[in-house]
Formats: sequence, structure tokens, C-alpha cells
Amino acid sequence: MSEASTKTAPPIRLYVSEAAKLFGVSDRTVRRAIARREIRYIVVRNRYQIHFDSMLNWSQKMPRLQKKRDHAGLGQWVEKWKISNPKFSPRPPQRVKEQ
Repeated sequence: MSEASTKTAPPIRLYVSEAAKLFGVSDRTVRRAIARREIRYIVVRNRYQIHFDSMLNWSQKMPRLQKKRDHAGLGQWVEKWKISNPKFSPRPPQRVKEQ
């Protein structure tokens, strides 16, 4: 194995305001989750940096947060991001069954 293939990508970290915007919640909601230790974070220069994967897992735990994420956060663009051209899509084309 080469040295480049054994390295892992650094974690994606978000500031509180970025996390709130991406997940469709308020800054206060994110800060409450930090206080309850529901999400992982580090402190750099007196600012919270939240681990994206932790924020994503937290948002998937409660249906209320899922709805906010899907309507006001990242989820609102999922349909727009889907690749409609099967030539460039990573998913194989669906075949129609003949009757």
C-alpha cells in the first residue's frame, strides 16, 4: 500500500452558525446540543468547531430535527442534486419489467 492510500481525510468541522444554517435549526438549538454533549466538537480560538458527522447523526435521531433539516436545511436541495442523465449517474438505470 502506498502512503497516500493509508491516510484518512481530516474531519469536516463547522462553526455553530454554519451548522445551524445547514441543518435548518437555530444557533441556540446547536448550543443546547453542545451543552448536553449530544454532538462532538473541539474548541479552537474560543470558538466551537462541530464535527459534521456528529451533527448529521444528531439530526437523524429525532423526527422533529429530521423535518427541519429536510425542509429548511440540506435536505431541501437533495432532489436538485440528483443526476438525471443515466450516462453520468453512479446508479445503474432502472429497467422496466415487461408484462
